[in-house]
Amino acid sequence: MAFLSFLGRLLFVSVFILSAYQEFNEFGVDGGPAAKLLKPKINVLSKHVAAQTGFQVPHVEKLLFQMKQLILGAIIMKALGSLLFVFGSSFGASILLLHQAISAPILYDFYNYEADKKEFAQLFVKFTQSLALLGALLFFIGMKNSMPRRSLKKKTPKAKTN
Repeated sequence: MAFLSFLGRLLFVSVFILSAYQEFNEFGVDGGPAAKLLKPKINVLSKHVAAQTGFQVPHVEKLLFQMKQLILGAIIMKALGSLLFVFGSSFGASILLLHQAISAPILYDFYNYEADKKEFAQLFVKFTQSLALLGALLFFIGMKNSMPRRSLKKKTPKAKTN
């Protein structure tokens, strides 16, 4: 039973492991294609934040070095969270949960497109898949915390009476 549980966690985490591996291989000097994809999305996000809160976020051109660090941080979060999650750690699941909660609304910004556009449908499907992963991680954390922990107390042997 423990092996099946391990295998299930390994299959679930393979999404994160393969994603981190691909991003790491394409990382390069400038952050790779992920930096080029993320740059306009961060610009749109900074405009939304400025419009809603009045807080000015620095432009991405000034944050190129930080963009590379953000991508590296995402790779590390996926790799570390996956490694811990495979061995049943709820801390690993929490790391993956944090990554999904931060990255999904930024990467899959379907809300910036009209509902009849092709991009809207593609991004919305990816966003809902990301929410499914988020829900599975929440379920794992909830189940992990709801199970009673085994006590490690040694049982004292009863004295024999003849």
